[in-house]
Amino acid sequence: MGGRDLSEPFLSVYGHVTVDQILTVRKHPEPNTSEDVLTKTTVLGGTGTNIAVMAASLGCPTALCAFVGNDFPSQYEEMMAASGLIMDEFVHVDRYETSTAVVVNDPDLMQKVLFYQGPQGYADDLGIMLKSNASRSEYVHFCTGQPSYYTSVIEEVRGGPKISLDPAQESHRIWNAENFPRALALSDNLFCNNFEAESLRKYISKEDILDADVDMVVCTRGSEGSVARIGDEIINIPLVKAESVVDATGAGDSYRAGFYTSLYKGHEVAESLVIASAVASFVVEKTGALTNIPTWDQVMERAEPYIGQIA
Repeated sequence: MGGRDLSEPFLSVYGHVTVDQILTVRKHPEPNTSEDVLTKTTVLGGTGTNIAVMAASLGCPTALCAFVGNDFPSQYEEMMAASGLIMDEFVHVDRYETSTAVVVNDPDLMQKVLFYQGPQGYADDLGIMLKSNASRSEYVHFCTGQPSYYTSVIEEVRGGPKISLDPAQESHRIWNAENFPRALALSDNLFCNNFEAESLRKYISKEDILDADVDMVVCTRGSEGSVARIGDEIINIPLVKAESVVDATGAGDSYRAGFYTSLYKGHEVAESLVIASAVASFVVEKTGALTNIPTWDQVMERAEPYIGQIA
């Protein structure tokens, strides 16, 4: 892959670009009560941003296909461009303000989130089909955003790239038994965590999300590592331990970024899932999804002892 044109995407990512406010509290408040905020940090986030910027920073040619409002902070856009991200389908619109998330963590890192969708959640209304980069990519990853818009894009580009569906936190409320099976039938891979899996499996009437009818299913399980079905084989991927755990925001997104970057660099799928876990281990060491981006050498040094533990 070393000779690939870096302006030609290996990966295209669809998902929210969000301004995150990350708060910590002593405990989550009961209804009609309040709690003092102990710490407050404002950072660039969103599933689309987190996956795409991390992958680009690690050396994977990556395009971000996303909508933001005209209020999107210029310093964040400059930071994204500096990562090497392909941004010709990063579109400002005046109809909606940029997506915003308020993430509240308790001491056990249990999260509660308030989320404003912004333009990515109403992409059908914009009348702009972002498909140029996807049609030229090896992999296209669809995470949070409007399901009907994503399904339309998949239908336009299917047959070229491998399609990964990743409903993420929207599994429980925006995706459902009607739109999820339709998009899944057009996809090659499915990503989720163990909480999301409970909703998604019901939409397709399966006892286990690993039985979803796609080539590969990857389900992350927090401190228990992750599990994947690749073809007919089920493998358990160990958790790569961090030096400390400060904030879990973006850990799953960085896992996905590490997976695609590892594939781009020539690693096999199962090994790439371990390397993905190693990338995630760096992210949890600081507050924010993009505040502790490792070098590829650091990732491989941390991943190496775990690669032989694939079961």
